[in-house]
Amino acid sequence: MTLRRKLLLVALCTLVLPLAGWLYVRQMESLLRDGQAQALSASARALARTLAVLDTDLPPARGGWYVQDTSVPITVDGYGDDWATMTPWSQPLPGNAKLMLAREGDWLYLFIEVRTARRTRPDVFDNAARRADHVTLLLGRGVEQRRYLIASDAPGAVTAVSIDEAAGNLPGQLQAQWQEDGSGYRVELRIPASIVLDRLGLGVYSAAAGGDPVAQETRPLIGFSPSTSAELGRLAPPEVRVRLLAPGAWLLAQHGKLGVADLPPAQRPGWFASLVYASLLSRRLDPAAEWAEDVPRVDLPEVRQALGGEPAVAWRAGQSRGSVVLSAAMPVEVEGSVRAVVVLEQANRNVPLLANRALLGLFIISFLALLVAGGVLLAFATRLTLRLRRLRDAAELAQQNDGRLDGRFPLTDASDELGDLARSFDQLLQVVGGYTDYLRTLASKLSHELNTPLAIVKSSLDNLEQASLPPEAGPYLARARDGVARLGTLVRAMSEASRMERAIAAAEAEEVDLAAVVGGCAAAYRGLAGDRTVECVLPDGPLRMHAAPELLAQALDKLFDNALSFTPLGGWLRVSLREVPDGAEIELANQGPPLPEAMHGRLFDSLVSLRDKATPGDAPHLGLGLYVVRLVAERHGGTASAHNLADGSGVAFVLHVRPMTRHRL
Repeated sequence: MTLRRKLLLVALCTLVLPLAGWLYVRQMESLLRDGQAQALSASARALARTLAVLDTDLPPARGGWYVQDTSVPITVDGYGDDWATMTPWSQPLPGNAKLMLAREGDWLYLFIEVRTARRTRPDVFDNAARRADHVTLLLGRGVEQRRYLIASDAPGAVTAVSIDEAAGNLPGQLQAQWQEDGSGYRVELRIPASIVLDRLGLGVYSAAAGGDPVAQETRPLIGFSPSTSAELGRLAPPEVRVRLLAPGAWLLAQHGKLGVADLPPAQRPGWFASLVYASLLSRRLDPAAEWAEDVPRVDLPEVRQALGGEPAVAWRAGQSRGSVVLSAAMPVEVEGSVRAVVVLEQANRNVPLLANRALLGLFIISFLALLVAGGVLLAFATRLTLRLRRLRDAAELAQQNDGRLDGRFPLTDASDELGDLARSFDQLLQVVGGYTDYLRTLASKLSHELNTPLAIVKSSLDNLEQASLPPEAGPYLARARDGVARLGTLVRAMSEASRMERAIAAAEAEEVDLAAVVGGCAAAYRGLAGDRTVECVLPDGPLRMHAAPELLAQALDKLFDNALSFTPLGGWLRVSLREVPDGAEIELANQGPPLPEAMHGRLFDSLVSLRDKATPGDAPHLGLGLYVVRLVAERHGGTASAHNLADGSGVAFVLHVRPMTRHRL
């Protein structure tokens, strides 16, 4: 990973700023919500205490039968079509039955549906109808009450007969409709509202289940009260919807509507802002309540909790975009029992709007801070990278083609850590350069210095040969001459190596066809190979390259001379040329013994040779051929290598060359 990328990753650490800001905005939004919840809960508590003190007409703690108001005319026919809109708020009865009560005009309507798979019908004109399936109805007003038994042996009209003595002006009988199907039966009737009932008793008897035939559950009648609603309007705080609920979450009174102030179009939150608030800022937001409209029963979690005696608050998504609804439910307790629940609901756009604005401002500031920090770090990384590249380029250009170390490091006058590094490199370069120059000229110096002592030794040996020496001194004199000859050969080799290095470094490059150069050399080698076979593998077309053809031919000559000495009679040699992505490769392979493993890394060094082992003789081999091949490869920006063939039949020497640098005038 580059330095700029690393510093860019460091710049990304500034992303912790928007994270911290987001947590702060969430905390702020939570505090705003807690403050509003506490204020609304306090208003609900005050209203609940006021209702308890004023002795408002509250239902008993055990609840009552709820009577719904309807504007739809109801036909008493025993079918539930007219009750379809009220069916979701039916009230359960013992015996797998349900009840619906409705007030419309001057009548109180009653609809009972009983689910049973087994029916016991009374006989016609049977006075013992109590032993069959029937419904018991009780009407009560003040101290007066009267019970009625409703039973039928077939669908149709039925008369509810009183089973009690006359009581005031309560009717002696009631007309009802009885309908049946495979799942049970239904009873529908109506009672004049002028009777002004204050309680109602109902019981469903099944002969199969047994029990008390005339048992019923008696409860007071409750319903929506406009007068109580008006009283709530006088007590409730402004811009708040207040509901008074009976046990069972039945609506007794209501005042106000859930409305929010209409904002200008420019300030109205869009769908994206609402999504951001709901997903990033709001800690818990229940879905929009299904009870937002006027319904007879408000069965919400906070209402159920308040009916249990514990105050509760809840936050919900508002029906208008970008709004939230705060609901506070407070129990109304009279003499230690919960008689009702007060629910205050308030719609608000300010909390999401303020949170979204704060988050937007935070994101903008964080984005700008990230841009500034990233730009500064990127500029710093770019400058640092450029300085490091100057050091790298200086280190690469310090070595000349002839092996000398020259040049001065940049940034040596800088006062920072890179300046210290540059000064250390410069000092190291000077020391290594001096040592390299000493080693590079050591061969020529030694050859020059050894010429005179060798001449003295040689002339002394000549004088000794002319003098009369005993016969036993002859072998020693011959050995001395042989050693002098070997030393002379080594001195000449060192002089030759220095001369070749200077000649290769001074060679000029030109545009040549490598295929023609290699093909010409291979053709010349066939006349020198004797009975050995020379193969040549060239590309199909010309291979143009900016190179020094004389140096390449010289390197091939050295490789051929080296390979020929190791190739047995009747063996083969193969010269090949192939193009590679960054230049070309010239390979000379020959049949012969494999290379020793210990010589792979030293084969192309100066004065290293294996030929004396292959062709023993008196004259030592100087080991300069493969050294010249390496110098030629390095002059072309490439490398020289050798490896044993995969089948073990011989050795391959590879000269990898690249185009030489073009010098512009």
